[in-house]
Formats: sequence, C-alpha cells, structure tokens
Amino acid sequence: MRQTDLEEAAPARGKLHAYIDVAVVIVVLAGTNLIAHFTTAWASIVTVPIAAIVLLVMVRRRGLGWAELGLSPRHWRRGSLYALAAVGIVLTAVAIGALLPATRPFFLADRYATISGALIASMIVIPLQTVIPEELAFRGVLHGTLDRVYGARGVFATGSLLFGLWHIASSFGLTTSNRGLTGFLGGGLAGQIAGILLAVAATAAAGVVFTWLRRRSGSLLAPIALHWSVNGAGALAAALVWHTTLA
Repeated sequence: MRQTDLEEAAPARGKLHAYIDVAVVIVVLAGTNLIAHFTTAWASIVTVPIAAIVLLVMVRRRGLGWAELGLSPRHWRRGSLYALAAVGIVLTAVAIGALLPATRPFFLADRYATISGALIASMIVIPLQTVIPEELAFRGVLHGTLDRVYGARGVFATGSLLFGLWHIASSFGLTTSNRGLTGFLGGGLAGQIAGILLAVAATAAAGVVFTWLRRRSGSLLAPIALHWSVNGAGALAAALVWHTTLA
C-alpha cells in the first residue's frame, strides 16, 4: 500500500475507534445500571464507583487526555470558582423551597426522615456512591468520547438524554415515597409512570446544566459541586422539613 493510502486510511480508523469507544462506554453504563438496581444490595453500593474507575482506566489507555476528561489540574481554579457559584445558587433555592408552604411537601422523602440518616447520606453516600462516580462516568468519560465523535451538540444532546435514561430504574416507586409527588401525580400506576417520566426529564435537563458547567469551566469540579448540592442539600433540607413537621 502506498504511503498516501496509509495516510488517508489513518483518520478513518481513528474515527471508527472513536465510535467503538462511545459504544463500549454506553454498553458498560447500561450494564452497570442494571446490575446496581436489580441484583444485590452490595452491588447497588459498589457497582457504579467500580464501573466509573474501570471506564476511566479504559479510555485513558485509549488515548483520552486528562483535559478531555475534565481532570486537568490547569482547570482546577476556574472549576472551583464555578463550583462555589453553583453551590451558592442551589443552597439558596433549596432553602427557599424548604420554607415556602407550597413547596415544603416535595421535601418529605421517606428515606431522609431522620437528621442522622440525611447527614450520612449527604456527606458520605451521595458523594461517594452517586455524585463523583456519575460525574466521572458521564461528564468525564462519556463526555470525552462523545466529544471526539459528535462535538458539543452531540455531547449536550446524547449525553444529557443518556443521563436522564440512567435514572429510570432509580425512579421506580418515586411517587409512593414522596408525599409532595404523591399529592401532585397520584400514587397509582399512572402516577408512578408520570413520576418516572418526570424524573427522566428533570435529570436530562440537569445533565444539560452539568454539561454546560463542565465545558464552561473545563473541570469536573463544577458539575460535581452542583450535583452534590442538589442531592446533598436536598437530603438535609428534607430531614429538617420532616423534623419541623413532626415537631
């Protein structure tokens, strides 16, 4: 084969490898979701963090750089500034939502009915089991692989949609464990389906915001901080609302 033929074939092979990387990441994420939600209790705890680390190692070996993964130290300062701003906005919104009578019932989630449980969840379980692994997998690995193939539009559209679909399994029974959602959507089958659709739409929209922060700051620090503040501060606010309601 002539040298020019080899040079022309190289970009095509690189593109094919990039598509394969995207497909492998999506398949691993889908399998991880199923294992985490439909097998054992231990699997629900360790599967997502382990999968995130495995995916990170895999794409690094495939040539993705630290900057493509949102993990470059040169973006830490900018990421920290965006992180502080995002946390401040969310904490303000959560505080207002927990205080307003119209929105207080939506904080009455059964799993955060105690302050001690909410503290453990917000400071340990949520960051280590959910926020950091999910951001590493979606705004890190998936973001980097999608960006190589589809660019920014593909990252926003595909990445955010997949992040929404990722939350289908975790949304089962959502309306039955939250008084506000039960009152708003109902507790029957139709209400449960509506709750799942609402959760997918909300998390897909959140994925757009997380992706914007990731691209704007160049760092995973910003989406990690926003993701934690939404989940962690929400858990603490739920416990406080339960405490004041029962009191």
